[in-house]
Amino acid sequence: MEKYEHQIKQWLKENQARAARLLQLLVRENSTRGNESSTQAIVIERCRQLGLTLDIWEIGGDELKSHPAYCCDRESFEGNPNLVAVLKGAGGGKSIILNGHIDVVPVGDESNWENDPFSGLIECGKLFGRGATDMKGGNVALLMAMESIIANGIKLKGDVIFQSVIEEESGGAGTLAAVLRGYQADGAIIPEPTNMKLFPKQQGSMWFRITVIGKAAHGGTRYEGVSAIEKSLKVIESLQQLEKDRNAKITDPLYNKTPIPIPINIGKIMSGEWPSSVPDTAIIEGRMGVSPNESIQSAQLEMEICLQNLCKQDEWLKKHPLKLEWFGGRWQPGNLETDHPLMNELTKSYIEIKGEMPVIEASPWGTDGGILSTVGHTPVVVFGPGITEAAHDANEHIILEDLFAASKIIALTIMRWCGIADS
Repeated sequence: MEKYEHQIKQWLKENQARAARLLQLLVRENSTRGNESSTQAIVIERCRQLGLTLDIWEIGGDELKSHPAYCCDRESFEGNPNLVAVLKGAGGGKSIILNGHIDVVPVGDESNWENDPFSGLIECGKLFGRGATDMKGGNVALLMAMESIIANGIKLKGDVIFQSVIEEESGGAGTLAAVLRGYQADGAIIPEPTNMKLFPKQQGSMWFRITVIGKAAHGGTRYEGVSAIEKSLKVIESLQQLEKDRNAKITDPLYNKTPIPIPINIGKIMSGEWPSSVPDTAIIEGRMGVSPNESIQSAQLEMEICLQNLCKQDEWLKKHPLKLEWFGGRWQPGNLETDHPLMNELTKSYIEIKGEMPVIEASPWGTDGGILSTVGHTPVVVFGPGITEAAHDANEHIILEDLFAASKIIALTIMRWCGIADS
């Protein structure tokens, strides 16, 4: 094993420039929702060159759309396929899934970018562009790790199942489709931008909509109406208290450095049509965090009870109850023991490459890891080279040295986890 590990590290060191060029190619392609195909084509061709067994398909169908974990509002996936590429093992070892999403979020206001959002510019050891850190850099780390094993003629016992999926940013339909297609493994690594931290646990989340009913009136006699905006303030106060109560119950040390482990965020409020009118409707939309060790359903129930209690205390809301809906994005929570064998192997590899213990925390956001673990029954660790704070932001970038180090860490973990077959 020691001989192979030296070969892997040396090969990856000599091929750093190739890794940077591959990431540039991926970043220069706009793979926002509905436009994933051109970027996916680059990944498919690279996997074809590596001699992997390819499974390329357009997701959809009744089995996917009727699944309880499916939450996508996209009408068509046509022309933007999922990819699974398998490096078949000789047998007798543990299998591993390497999962990355190819879709990226929109660039936002381009005037906030110092350069073209899809430039792939390399400057001062950083590569810039939408998706560089979330998470095309992580995908390149996976591809380079696999290529280093193949290029050195190393035959593994267990299967390596590389997944390049669509729709992660909108709820995970691509990974769910891969699970339902039958892809499971003894372990999985998702290289989301963790700042090189190890996340064995991931927060889940879901979107909610609350409709508040008031009574319209002229602004000059507003006392004859009931302002839906004013009633919505009571709703927000109740949600803030619910957030405090829910977070007070979390004692997991992996959240010690996280100010609010499972936030309830108000992201959008819509109300009123005329300054001189009392608004009769207000709509509140937001995101509710779900802890790693609770279900989506139990978290939903807590909010439902919270709003029911508010309605009981308010005479107007008692007669005009709030309407709660769960819509749009929904990410399953993930929960892995910190001493799981996959965590142990990843930690050993990290120490060997970085010369120090990794930081182990819980993810502050949802990932496709929840689907792999809760639906696919595959143990998941989220670990990647990207910068958490740069994800979804203008001037998104990745530190290339972290990408190169992550490639080595993941490659060593794959060999140790899958095992090396007798030559």
